[in-house]
Amino acid sequence: MALSREHKKMATNRRNLITHNEPRSPISEQYRTIRTNIQFSSIDETIQSLMVTSAGPGDGKSTTVANLAIVFAQQGKKVLLVDADLRKPTVHYTFLLDNNKGLTNVLTKQVTLVDAVNQSDIENLYLLTSGPIPPNPAELLGSKSMEDLLEEAHQQFDLVLFDTPPVLAVTDAQILANKCSGTILVVNSGKTEIEGATKAKELLLSAKGKLLGVVLNQKKAKDSQYYYYYGGK
Repeated sequence: MALSREHKKMATNRRNLITHNEPRSPISEQYRTIRTNIQFSSIDETIQSLMVTSAGPGDGKSTTVANLAIVFAQQGKKVLLVDADLRKPTVHYTFLLDNNKGLTNVLTKQVTLVDAVNQSDIENLYLLTSGPIPPNPAELLGSKSMEDLLEEAHQQFDLVLFDTPPVLAVTDAQILANKCSGTILVVNSGKTEIEGATKAKELLLSAKGKLLGVVLNQKKAKDSQYYYYYGGK
């Protein structure tokens, strides 16, 4: 039986959850290293919310944030992964969920956060899909409703992670950057140009985002470790 495009996309994204499917792999170990570096990047305050973005599309930010959410959950933290990419959402594909209600419904007060959150099949990991794609993503993310959602989520979860659109494509990530405890920028080795990565960094910092570091994605090395983390700005 032939698979539809939707089912193929779900299957492909599901395979990207290496920290769940292959927790002993070298790549999974690199995600745990990233987790450790994030935890040590902010000594004086607890990181309650973390935004993961990229310079451009296809750099791997959605795969990165999903796996980071898993390794934090594996550590025993109660984690909420929010799909704040209200233009090209993927969390519902990755975790095989419907997307009839989600973030946009919460922000427009159609449902409560509790009613919209899904419990995943991974212990301690909870998911808030994007919900229906709105005509005004930037306005929703910058609204008072988003501040209210963050405040409520901080009370219910140890860590909230946001998957946001690429920085150079739209302003959404910049709007959310200063609302989160920290930001991780994902760049793709051999694909992301230095100029683009530098511009993305400048935009995040100008938006008063706290850039914790950069994940270099798809960097092939002799020891088969593909993900590296560089702290600092």
